[in-house]
Amino acid sequence: MQQYLEVVQRVLETGQRKPNRTGVDTLSTFNVNYQVDLRQGFPLLTTKEISWKNIVVENLWFLSGDTRIDLLRRHNCRFWEPWADEAGRVPSAYGNFWRHFPVHQDGQSGFNDQIRWVIDELCQHPQSRRLVVSAWAPGNAQSSALPPCHAFWVLNVQHDEEGAPLLCLHLTQRSCDVALGLPYNIAGYAFLLELISRFSGIPAGFFGHTLIDAHIYTAKADGTMTEYDHVPGLREQLLREPLALPQLQIDPAVRALEDINPLLEADTDSLVDTFRLSGYAPHPAIGFKVAV
Repeated sequence: MQQYLEVVQRVLETGQRKPNRTGVDTLSTFNVNYQVDLRQGFPLLTTKEISWKNIVVENLWFLSGDTRIDLLRRHNCRFWEPWADEAGRVPSAYGNFWRHFPVHQDGQSGFNDQIRWVIDELCQHPQSRRLVVSAWAPGNAQSSALPPCHAFWVLNVQHDEEGAPLLCLHLTQRSCDVALGLPYNIAGYAFLLELISRFSGIPAGFFGHTLIDAHIYTAKADGTMTEYDHVPGLREQLLREPLALPQLQIDPAVRALEDINPLLEADTDSLVDTFRLSGYAPHPAIGFKVAV
């Protein structure tokens, strides 16, 4: 994916050294924007191997609205472990606020299912500019150990050269780890776009992405903390030629949001078979240590 490599190159060239809450320095760049055309293939990074299984499981977990990481553990997805409490819950889990956003009306508290609303609204009023899903609930985010990085996303229908509708998705991300997080962010939201495309019957078009703070973790200026230095691995990727993008085939039985529920009980092989990725032959994996 050339767009990813261009983001890497830009942050390496323009990023300013910044300290942050993790204690590991970053090279940080403000306001990076790009878009990907899903008609050219599914945007799973090819300059290093990415776990397709983890992308499927994580995003089904988001759509479930659950704060417990039981589903992730059952499929051996470990990247949310550092932020789970002793009960195995992540209070700031994206899906919790996607499906149960806290609201107050007429003096009564309640919850809003944003996912259900935007899908229904999309089907009834596809030209709407109000198809917004927010993960940023101030009461939670302002005190959370890990407030949502993906602050909110918006669905929007555009049209191709022949006037046919295309379903697009734009993600605004307040904070983005370019080496570890960004490849999963791209593929994860492309997966959501493909799912909602299936639910609405509108072909998937573009994924647009705004990174407010795009950063690369790096060793400190005095040469310490080199185990967290993501720069060498990213420079290696810049030397690799991007390969052909894979194609995503979703089982025809998945037609509506309700069809996701039975998949939450499925085994790993069944999940991957339901969302089959063909033609994925990436360069070898590159390891990066996460700064918690």
